[in-house]
Amino acid sequence: MIKNDLVNRVMSGAGVPRASAVIAVETVIDVMRQSLVRGDRIELRGFGVFLVKNRKRGIGRNPKRPQEEVEIPPGLTIRFKPGKELRDMILESPPELPAAAD
Repeated sequence: MIKNDLVNRVMSGAGVPRASAVIAVETVIDVMRQSLVRGDRIELRGFGVFLVKNRKRGIGRNPKRPQEEVEIPPGLTIRFKPGKELRDMILESPPELPAAAD
């Protein structure tokens, strides 16, 4: 699903014109973006939690030259933890995922 699909679903679900649906979706995304930039936790009951976490410094490997070590600097990352209701819904009817390439 892409943002345009989300706008279309808001249009049909709320029965609002496309322009209003675009504004609603953009506003929600912008508010979430601003909250994460501030380091705030976003909790959507029944859906999940978005949070900013510290990422440790580490050592990585170059796939083309595995003997070569690359230092990975510490930083920040965004994590999503699904809520219980969402996890249960996915477990009840798992999505059909494309087959993994061997």
